[in-house]
Amino acid sequence: MIYQHRELAEGKWNILSFAEQMANVGSEVERTISWRAKGRPDFSGRAFERALELLDLTRADEKNRKRLRELSRVREALADCFAFDNEYQSSPESWQKYFRCFLVAARINRQEPVRVIKGVAISKEGD
Repeated sequence: MIYQHRELAEGKWNILSFAEQMANVGSEVERTISWRAKGRPDFSGRAFERALELLDLTRADEKNRKRLRELSRVREALADCFAFDNEYQSSPESWQKYFRCFLVAARINRQEPVRVIKGVAISKEGD
């Protein structure tokens, strides 16, 4: 398999906490949503592929073994929403909300400030 995140695939991904891994997956999902809204399906598709790649690396990480069922369902539902017929009827907003929790948890674990503006977690000033 050819990885877009080669360094992460070589083991650096496993150093990150579960919350950090999922927050990074969420960043790619955010890009998927953003590019789709801007009418750029090519960029959106590439961001979605990166999201799936990071999710697969998360699933392969031994420390996440007990979460394999949840991670597999997340992957299935993401693919349904962004690549198939959305039979589960999820929305971009529901995915933003799901992954935002991991961003907040990752920031708290790293003791970094988290600002919330209009219900949206912002990691740093000006993000």
